[in-house]
Amino acid sequence: MLASRGRRQGALAMTGMILTLMAAPGIGQAAGKAPHARNVILFIGDGMGVSTLTAARIYQGQMKGKDGASNRLTFETFPNLALVQTYSADSLVTDSANGASSMLTGHRTINGALGVTDKVDRSDCRSAQAARVDTLAEIAKSHGLSTGAVSTAAITDATPAALYAHVGARSYQGDMAMPQAALDEGCVDIARQLIDAPETQRLDLALGGGAGFFGQTPRRDGRNMMQEFARRPDSAFVDTAQALASLPNSTRHVLGLFAGNNMADETDRPTATPTAPRLVDMTRAAIKVLSRNKKGYFLMVEGALIDKAHHVGEAHEALNEVVEFDAAIAEALALTDPKDTLIIVTADHSHGLTINGGARNSSILGLAPEANGQPRMGGDGKPFTILQYATGPGGPALNALRQDPSKANLADPHYKTAAAIILPSAAHGGEDVAAYAHGPGAENFHGLIDQPAIFQIMRRTLGLPGSVH
Repeated sequence: MLASRGRRQGALAMTGMILTLMAAPGIGQAAGKAPHARNVILFIGDGMGVSTLTAARIYQGQMKGKDGASNRLTFETFPNLALVQTYSADSLVTDSANGASSMLTGHRTINGALGVTDKVDRSDCRSAQAARVDTLAEIAKSHGLSTGAVSTAAITDATPAALYAHVGARSYQGDMAMPQAALDEGCVDIARQLIDAPETQRLDLALGGGAGFFGQTPRRDGRNMMQEFARRPDSAFVDTAQALASLPNSTRHVLGLFAGNNMADETDRPTATPTAPRLVDMTRAAIKVLSRNKKGYFLMVEGALIDKAHHVGEAHEALNEVVEFDAAIAEALALTDPKDTLIIVTADHSHGLTINGGARNSSILGLAPEANGQPRMGGDGKPFTILQYATGPGGPALNALRQDPSKANLADPHYKTAAAIILPSAAHGGEDVAAYAHGPGAENFHGLIDQPAIFQIMRRTLGLPGSVH
């Protein structure tokens, strides 16, 4: 009896060990021989958690006059889907720097760091060199592929910078943002890392905002790196949508900077910056330029303003940005061949957006209704919106009563959506995010995967080694 029980416990222990190995993050999903793709496009919706996806799906459908609940975003029709774990080396909840670095280097790091391992010391900027790891863009470029980054943020912001920067502090976007001590130690700002990278690793294309970090406003070193870039062979600097669309076919390297820092959100762009391109325009131009390399390319496209809107509590604008992001994905699908191009759509992290009831035909931007159609009342006798945040600027001030949303203009994209706890900037969410895939290697996206496994899937699908050398 005891022997039988011992054998049974041993078998259970072995089974548990096998199941643990099978379930380990990234094990199995990124293993095996991946189908080869000539091109990979990674779309990152910054802060685009599952609740944001659901709300945006409903919103897009309702904008079209259709049933929002049964609507599908373009990428939600992709055949393969996985959930992705998103923690960082030092936090249960990641920021964009670690999130993007995990996907682009295969290594987790600390929040705020880019292109380095978790051994980096944030207080010692020189430690970034010792902790440096190659990015997928650098590996791809060193093996003959073209590489590019597109973002509606500054091109030196965390997500796009994760393609080329190696730094312990994401805030070092330009030399004016660096402490003098770091400059004295010979540390290099992110903008300079983009421009001064070795030619064999340098991005061929970078489109977004951030001109202020490259010399539009004076740098400490006095450089105008936009002019420097334009003087290189087969290269162009552009700062308008028209110039971007009119690039000569001979152009192989493009720096496009359309704002001093982050670009304007999609609501304000047509009036605030009418000459700036949309995300879909930048995506189209990037694919056109990078496709001139017959060996293939790697492109990252970020919908950065989803996150920016969430941080300031503007749920409506965040949904606008997801719809714009989806349009860029649809454009990429139309311009590429699924036989040779893997397209991945995911997020770096989530946000604390919640969806609180609502009738089937309720506006996702409206008040939560009762069964009779009247607004549902909270315990304080006031109605509440379907969308709310856990934290953010829309929270009640100290000792203040909650505002009545029925007296506000909920149709205003810049309306500050209610939050449970007031914070100047809404906090990220720590739950898993979704990843959708279409094309060669898409079958590797299934079940639960670890964020760094996305790097391995892309690398293997492109047939690349694990480092530049």
